[in-house]
Amino acid sequence: MDNIKNKTEYIIASINEFAKRHKLTDTQAYRYLKRFRGIEMLERFYDVMHTLSFKDTTDDLTAFCHRNGGKLV
Repeated sequence: MDNIKNKTEYIIASINEFAKRHKLTDTQAYRYLKRFRGIEMLERFYDVMHTLSFKDTTDDLTAFCHRNGGKLV
């Protein structure tokens, strides 16, 4: 149960940091990350990604979403 809570909190914090970096609202950031599979990436690779800084996580999310059709760089 703690792992689910930690994972959820990490994903929320990552969305928030992504929103700040790209000057989006949290809702816009969530929708963008959902559309271009960034949320899926955070869920699938949580075990590795939560050990990175939020700067690195945001960089990785930006690049991943860009490769999946997103326009943010």
